[in-house]
Amino acid sequence: MATKTPNRNVLLIGCCDKKGLVHQITGVLYRSGLNIVRNGEFVDEDNSVFYMRTEFEGVVNSDEVRSELAGVVPEGAWIKLLAPRRKKIVVLATKEHHCLGDLLLRHVHGDLNASIEAVVSNHEKLEKLVKKFDVPYHYVPHQDLTRAGHESNLKKIIERYPFDYIVLAKYMRILSPQFVSSFEDKIINIHHSFLPAFVGANPYRQAFERGVKIIGATAHFVTNDLDEGPIIVQSVLPVDHRKSARDMARAGREVERAALVRALDLIFDDQVVVVGNRTIIFE
Repeated sequence: MATKTPNRNVLLIGCCDKKGLVHQITGVLYRSGLNIVRNGEFVDEDNSVFYMRTEFEGVVNSDEVRSELAGVVPEGAWIKLLAPRRKKIVVLATKEHHCLGDLLLRHVHGDLNASIEAVVSNHEKLEKLVKKFDVPYHYVPHQDLTRAGHESNLKKIIERYPFDYIVLAKYMRILSPQFVSSFEDKIINIHHSFLPAFVGANPYRQAFERGVKIIGATAHFVTNDLDEGPIIVQSVLPVDHRKSARDMARAGREVERAALVRALDLIFDDQVVVVGNRTIIFE
């Protein structure tokens, strides 16, 4: 006889801190016949706010559990009951292939807990690569258009697809506040961690000329403050004086790939909570 796999769900809660919350929340799940398999809590002591993520197994009546939880947590709490599922993403890219190529390989081999619905780019360079993976590719040129005009065309393409997140895989255009606000907490970016020390073109050449000792990358949510959104993952690699500018650029591509995929793994598994300009990561 085949073994039946229990349904697994995720509970996320944020509320004012008070004594006994873990006991009261887990008690609701216990009384509902649900089995907790993983639990994490965090208290923001400066603001007296409690956060909790719980993975549990069993058949859940969402309305009943949510109603009972609302009765034990302080007023104003937010409660999310999530059934883990494979997410859907749209990827924006420009000319660099390393992050996009890595995501496409993971997509086709099932190593990414998401499906790439489409790739959209303001250049044609990556079209052949993307089509090898049987993923729709859209070229949306920006030449001779205002930013508003280009982003209007971009949104029309993106909104053809069902998606949970937009991933900027080295997309090298600054998005307007109007565009970002349309997809709040839904856009994820990867950039080299030299910002703002090495801005503009050829950051790795600039880093080489300064003799840096660490190559880094930061994955973050996009906000209206350029490259200052909530940080999800930061990764680094040590380098030294023997590395050329080309070596540093190669190391940079490696660490950018690693940081982006780690951030996406956390997000797609519902392990990230955005709080203002910070994130809480439940690992």
